[in-house]
Amino acid sequence: MTTPELGLPMTVPAEGLPARVRIHEVGARDGLQNEKATVPTETKAEFIRRLADAGLTTIEATSFVHPKWVPQLADAEQLFPLVQDLGDLSGTALPVLVPNERGLDRALALGATRIAVFASATESFAKANLNRTVDEALAMFEPVVERARAQDAHVRGYLSMCFGDPWEGPVPVPQVVRVCRALLDMGCDELSLGDTIGVATPGHVRRLLVALGEAGVPTAALGVHFHDTYGQALSNTLAALQYGVTTVDASAGGLGGCPYAKSATGNLATEDLVWMLTGLGIDTGVDLDLLTATSVWMAERLGRPSPSRTVRALSHKE
Repeated sequence: MTTPELGLPMTVPAEGLPARVRIHEVGARDGLQNEKATVPTETKAEFIRRLADAGLTTIEATSFVHPKWVPQLADAEQLFPLVQDLGDLSGTALPVLVPNERGLDRALALGATRIAVFASATESFAKANLNRTVDEALAMFEPVVERARAQDAHVRGYLSMCFGDPWEGPVPVPQVVRVCRALLDMGCDELSLGDTIGVATPGHVRRLLVALGEAGVPTAALGVHFHDTYGQALSNTLAALQYGVTTVDASAGGLGGCPYAKSATGNLATEDLVWMLTGLGIDTGVDLDLLTATSVWMAERLGRPSPSRTVRALSHKE
């Protein structure tokens, strides 16, 4: 499926980049949550297993939100036990999203050891997504994080609208830094900086990362989550890598968006990311052939071609 006989992509390392990048795969949760047709639980489980077989070591499995908010993920209790053994078999991390203490209870009852909370850098999105102000949402997450840490769970804090908001426009950098600092201070182990509507550009990415560093936020605790609305996801990722970030969120086949921000199109495709990193000589541990085959398999089940350019090129499908 790939072009090993041609030696492509040609490996040409660049100075100032990390030797290895950890891909935080979000296709099974963020990628599928926007699908109107219900994806069978068994198909989701097979998707996750195929992603693990392709070498992805962190795969976000599902979300313990109320079913009426995200009907696609209403089967969290049924899905998680079907893939939980991957942690023992291959050491695959299976983080799950929890919106509140009730969601945490459901996740912990099934033995989840990595959880994520979902905050906003803007008031408009906090209201649309959580029906709370930014500070009210942070107050809601505080006991969730505290209880999760007490159970020795790893906690990731997602932060949406870090670069632009469909209602408010550009988001001031200090505003983002304040919420990031609050999430770290309450005990989050890791932060994911979300460009929810895909409006970031490389200079903006670097400015935010510099400001976070000046505020005492360690780069090692940061991941980036770019959407490709304006075709900037890879260039923004490269800017983050040049600053020292080594965790990048991506979605197999470029699936996903955001149900609460209509201008948010697909996530950065994992295959596109792996192609670029392979060309740069950066290790990901991912088998691009197997990953591409997995995205083709899922696209067939969704009834449409993958939006990933790399998937289309390597599978010879338009």
